Amino acid sequence: MRTIGIAMLLCVSLCFAQDSTSNFKPASSNVLDARFPQVDSNSRVQIRFKAPDATKVKINFWSGEKADMQKQPDGFWSFTSKPMAPGLHYYTVVVDGAEVSDPGSTAYFGGSKWASAVEVPEAGADYYLPKDVPHGQVRQIWYHSTVTGTWRDAFVYLPPDYDTSKSRYPVLYLQHGGGEDETGWIRQGKANFILDNLIASGSTKPMIIVMANGYASRAGYVVPDLSGKPFLGPEFIKVMQERMGAFEDDMTQVLIPFVDKTFRTIPDRDHRAMAGLSMGGMETFQVTFNHLDLFSYIGGFSGAGNPFLTGTRFDVKTAYNGAMADPSAFAKRVHLLWIGVGTKEPERMKSGLESLHTALEEGGVKHVFYESPGTDHEWQTWRRDLKDFAPRLFQSTASSR
Repeated sequence: MRTIGIAMLLCVSLCFAQDSTSNFKPASSNVLDARFPQVDSNSRVQIRFKAPDATKVKINFWSGEKADMQKQPDGFWSFTSKPMAPGLHYYTVVVDGAEVSDPGSTAYFGGSKWASAVEVPEAGADYYLPKDVPHGQVRQIWYHSTVTGTWRDAFVYLPPDYDTSKSRYPVLYLQHGGGEDETGWIRQGKANFILDNLIASGSTKPMIIVMANGYASRAGYVVPDLSGKPFLGPEFIKVMQERMGAFEDDMTQVLIPFVDKTFRTIPDRDHRAMAGLSMGGMETFQVTFNHLDLFSYIGGFSGAGNPFLTGTRFDVKTAYNGAMADPSAFAKRVHLLWIGVGTKEPERMKSGLESLHTALEEGGVKHVFYESPGTDHEWQTWRRDLKDFAPRLFQSTASSR
């Protein structure tokens, strides 16, 4: 027994010695002092998970590998991935059939639950990292909604000079995706650092960013049980349309007036933009096209209008009550229509946005179409989207007065 124990200790020592001599390093997304997950220079991810009594442990990357982990003599299970695309990758660990989070990872709200994620750095890219530049502040606000009959919150990014100046600022309303929440653009998307760096470089106008809770239900509405119902089936679409309508009313009737009253905004359509990712992109198209009196800059990050819920073709002449039927009149009214997608996104999303781009081109509607190379339906796509979108905002109008 003593010989076996010594052998096991030697094995563990050798394992840790290997770790120390390899170029695997703890991920920046780890909790304090956690050694794993680790990432190497080839963008491979290494995970160790302690489950000495388990009989089977699997790794479940939501957009990536799903594989068995290997049990080690010390009671840990290990896995090393193939090279992964840069960005923040959600994952969970399945222990004897139970899906759990990795205690070594920071927990992020995604997929309608708290989940683990690992940050894979993008070589040579630092636009979403904190730098030695002036930093803005992120504040949480609460407001009572007459639409939902509840208290609701949002996060607000204020540019670096907000508290030291008397200037007024344009506003970007920036929405999260389905299964995520109003914390997503700060915790996962690093929107505050992206804007800090863009503003410091002089390429982007200082602006306020409002990140609202994208889920809303009218007072008295009871969300039906969708258990067992197909995703994007008629019941799902009906609920989503109902809730998007409630969100539209909450934003236009309650949130925008509250923001304009609370902060030094420039409260007109020429200084107001909206963009969102995935579900937030669909919300953006619904809100902005129905309220072009409020918005003149529109961005869809891996998300667009209702035709992609129903599978119908996008008709430029009739979509959104004919808002784009006259392309030249639309171009005078809307300063920017921006659409983005990752080249590795699911085919339905990718082909849907490509067909939208084609329909807009054929209809003569001026817009920007951006493809993020090599990224999936994940945060690196949307970080790149924001990096391209933000510098295009408010350039034709004064940013403050």
